Amino acid sequence: MGEQPITGAKPDSRKFAGSAAAGIDAIIIIILGGLSVYFEGYIAGGVLTLIIIIIVLSLSLRVVKEWDRMAVLRLGKYVGIIGPGLYAIVPVLDRTPVMVDLRVLSTVFSAEKTLTKDNVPVDVDAILFWQVKNPERAVLAVQNYIGSVQLAAQTALRDIIGKNELSAMLSGRDIIGDDIKQLIEERISSWGIDAISVEIRDVTIPAELQNAMAKVATSDREKQARVILAESESLAADKMLEASKKYQSDVYAMQLRAMNMMYEISLAGKNLMVFVPVESKGFSIPTPIGTLGVADLQKMYSQTIGGTDTKQAKKGK
Repeated sequence: MGEQPITGAKPDSRKFAGSAAAGIDAIIIIILGGLSVYFEGYIAGGVLTLIIIIIVLSLSLRVVKEWDRMAVLRLGKYVGIIGPGLYAIVPVLDRTPVMVDLRVLSTVFSAEKTLTKDNVPVDVDAILFWQVKNPERAVLAVQNYIGSVQLAAQTALRDIIGKNELSAMLSGRDIIGDDIKQLIEERISSWGIDAISVEIRDVTIPAELQNAMAKVATSDREKQARVILAESESLAADKMLEASKKYQSDVYAMQLRAMNMMYEISLAGKNLMVFVPVESKGFSIPTPIGTLGVADLQKMYSQTIGGTDTKQAKKGK
């Protein structure tokens, strides 16, 4: 038997199925790739848009505190004052270069080696309490309102020191502070700023002058002490004279005073013995010698003896 020719062979189904699956996979990959590219572009565009929105908001939004005010300039031209709260400005076109604080502020200022009216060099430290009343004037009328207030306070302090003597600076700090405040007020009122008060903290003078003033003060105190002591001695002498007249007229009053003095002396310490010469007549109250004096006692004694002799002579008769 001879070989028969093949006229109509069928294709292999397994090969066809594998090629079809490969084609489908390729189509699916192409579709997914297109979708991924599409969504990646969309997400990237959204992220970029979000970033732009955040940048714009950061440039346009302004948060102003309750005690602050903010000046707005548009292309260099003053627009107004904003605050407090949340505000939006036009980015790039608007600027907010100055923030004004409306609270009461304190500024420390001083003047060193400044001559007083009587040519005494002094160092003075002071504090100025001030407040912005008109934020618009504080922004437009002066370049740096905080620094300008400090400079105005320093110059006013030097002017007032030169117009007053050292004694006035030391004794009248309140008056000096009021004068400085008025002078500062005249200079800063046009800036929309109000000077509340000025307090002098310290006035320092040279050490040599301090020693001289201390000596003068010590001498004055000693003089006053001596005068007061002399006046006290004079008053005490007057009172002692009045007391002596009372004691002279009443012997027993002087005796009671002497006994009181003995009692006070006995309180000073223990085992204390004091001898006081007295005239004793039995159990009667003794009469101190110092009450009437020795001469008076002798006279009284002679009179007593004379009277006794007379009585005895009369009895003898």
